[in-house]
Amino acid sequence: MINDLILNYIVVYILLEVYEVQWQKASTMIGMLARMYEFYKKSIFLFLIMHPTFYFSIFFMLITNYNFYSILLFSIKTLDIGMKIMLIKQVFIDKAVSHQLSLALLAPINKYLPYAGVFIYPFTIFLAFS
Repeated sequence: MINDLILNYIVVYILLEVYEVQWQKASTMIGMLARMYEFYKKSIFLFLIMHPTFYFSIFFMLITNYNFYSILLFSIKTLDIGMKIMLIKQVFIDKAVSHQLSLALLAPINKYLPYAGVFIYPFTIFLAFS
Protein backbone atom coordinates (compact mmCIF):
# COMPACT_ATOMS: atom_id res chain seq x y z
CA MET A 1 0.00 0.00 0.00
CA ILE A 2 1.21 3.50 -0.79
CA ASN A 3 1.98 5.69 2.18
CA ASP A 4 -0.28 8.76 2.52
CA LEU A 5 2.70 11.11 2.28
CA ILE A 6 3.87 9.52 -0.98
CA LEU A 7 0.34 9.63 -2.35
CA ASN A 8 0.06 13.33 -1.45
CA TYR A 9 3.29 14.14 -3.31
CA ILE A 10 2.11 12.17 -6.33
CA VAL A 11 -1.29 13.90 -6.38
CA VAL A 12 0.29 17.36 -6.05
CA TYR A 13 2.72 16.57 -8.84
CA ILE A 14 -0.07 15.30 -11.11
CA LEU A 15 -2.09 18.49 -10.51
CA LEU A 16 0.93 20.67 -11.31
CA GLU A 17 1.71 18.64 -14.43
CA VAL A 18 -1.89 18.89 -15.65
CA TYR A 19 -1.70 22.66 -15.14
CA GLU A 20 1.43 22.82 -17.30
CA VAL A 21 -0.13 20.67 -20.01
CA GLN A 22 -3.23 22.85 -20.11
CA TRP A 23 -1.46 26.15 -20.67
CA GLN A 24 0.93 24.63 -23.23
CA LYS A 25 -1.61 22.53 -25.13
CA ALA A 26 -1.79 22.93 -28.92
CA SER A 27 -2.30 20.72 -31.96
CA THR A 28 1.33 21.06 -33.17
CA MET A 29 4.72 21.63 -31.60
CA ILE A 30 4.95 25.08 -33.18
CA GLY A 31 1.61 25.90 -31.55
CA MET A 32 2.94 24.81 -28.18
CA LEU A 33 6.09 26.87 -28.68
CA ALA A 34 4.01 29.90 -29.70
CA ARG A 35 1.98 29.66 -26.50
CA MET A 36 5.17 29.41 -24.47
CA TYR A 37 6.75 32.28 -26.39
CA GLU A 38 3.90 34.57 -25.31
CA PHE A 39 5.09 34.21 -21.70
CA TYR A 40 8.77 34.14 -22.64
CA LYS A 41 8.63 37.47 -24.48
CA LYS A 42 6.96 39.13 -21.48
CA SER A 43 9.64 37.87 -19.12
CA ILE A 44 11.90 34.85 -18.81
CA PHE A 45 10.98 34.80 -15.12
CA LEU A 46 7.28 34.58 -15.96
CA PHE A 47 8.08 31.73 -18.34
CA LEU A 48 9.96 29.90 -15.59
CA ILE A 49 7.22 30.51 -13.02
CA MET A 50 4.76 28.85 -15.41
CA HIS A 51 6.65 25.56 -14.85
CA PRO A 52 5.77 24.65 -11.25
CA THR A 53 6.87 21.02 -11.67
CA PHE A 54 10.44 22.29 -12.01
CA TYR A 55 10.23 23.87 -8.56
CA PHE A 56 8.50 20.80 -7.21
CA SER A 57 11.42 18.69 -8.49
CA ILE A 58 13.89 20.95 -6.64
CA PHE A 59 11.84 20.66 -3.44
CA PHE A 60 11.47 16.92 -3.93
CA MET A 61 15.20 16.49 -4.44
CA LEU A 62 15.85 18.29 -1.15
CA ILE A 63 13.36 16.30 0.92
CA THR A 64 14.57 12.94 -0.41
CA ASN A 65 18.20 13.73 0.39
CA TYR A 66 19.23 13.81 -3.27
CA ASN A 67 17.91 10.36 -4.03
CA PHE A 68 18.83 9.04 -7.51
CA TYR A 69 15.23 9.17 -8.73
CA SER A 70 14.66 12.68 -7.44
CA ILE A 71 17.84 13.82 -9.21
CA LEU A 72 16.59 12.04 -12.32
CA LEU A 73 13.27 13.91 -12.12
CA PHE A 74 15.08 17.22 -11.61
CA SER A 75 17.44 16.51 -14.51
CA ILE A 76 14.59 15.66 -16.88
CA LYS A 77 12.64 18.79 -15.92
CA THR A 78 15.78 20.95 -16.33
CA LEU A 79 16.48 19.47 -19.76
CA ASP A 80 12.83 19.97 -20.70
CA ILE A 81 12.88 23.68 -19.86
CA GLY A 82 16.30 24.12 -21.48
CA MET A 83 15.07 22.49 -24.68
CA LYS A 84 11.97 24.69 -24.74
CA ILE A 85 14.06 27.84 -24.32
CA MET A 86 16.49 26.70 -27.02
CA LEU A 87 13.64 25.98 -29.46
CA ILE A 88 11.89 29.28 -28.67
CA LYS A 89 15.13 31.16 -29.31
CA GLN A 90 15.83 29.28 -32.52
CA VAL A 91 12.29 29.58 -33.94
CA PHE A 92 11.03 32.98 -32.77
CA ILE A 93 14.12 35.05 -32.01
CA ASP A 94 16.85 33.84 -34.40
CA LYS A 95 14.35 32.60 -37.01
CA ALA A 96 16.87 29.95 -38.05
CA VAL A 97 14.99 26.69 -38.49
CA SER A 98 16.13 23.83 -40.71
CA HIS A 99 13.70 22.23 -43.13
CA GLN A 100 13.60 19.00 -41.09
CA LEU A 101 12.91 20.84 -37.86
CA SER A 102 10.16 22.92 -39.47
CA LEU A 103 8.47 19.73 -40.70
CA ALA A 104 8.68 18.24 -37.20
CA LEU A 105 7.30 21.40 -35.61
CA LEU A 106 4.36 21.50 -38.02
CA ALA A 107 3.44 17.82 -37.62
CA PRO A 108 0.21 17.21 -35.72
CA ILE A 109 0.48 15.93 -32.15
CA ASN A 110 -1.76 13.21 -30.77
CA LYS A 111 -4.12 14.84 -28.26
CA TYR A 112 -2.95 12.48 -25.49
CA LEU A 113 0.82 12.89 -26.02
CA PRO A 114 1.18 16.01 -23.83
CA TYR A 115 -0.26 13.99 -20.93
CA ALA A 116 2.56 11.42 -21.05
CA GLY A 117 4.37 13.24 -18.23
CA VAL A 118 1.29 12.90 -16.01
CA PHE A 119 1.78 9.13 -16.09
CA ILE A 120 5.58 8.85 -16.32
CA TYR A 121 6.93 11.37 -13.79
CA PRO A 122 4.82 10.33 -10.77
CA PHE A 123 6.38 6.89 -11.08
CA THR A 124 9.79 8.43 -10.32
CA ILE A 125 8.30 9.98 -7.19
CA PHE A 126 7.11 6.56 -6.09
CA LEU A 127 10.54 5.02 -6.84
CA ALA A 128 12.33 7.74 -4.88
CA PHE A 129 10.51 6.68 -1.72
CA SER A 130 10.94 2.93 -2.32
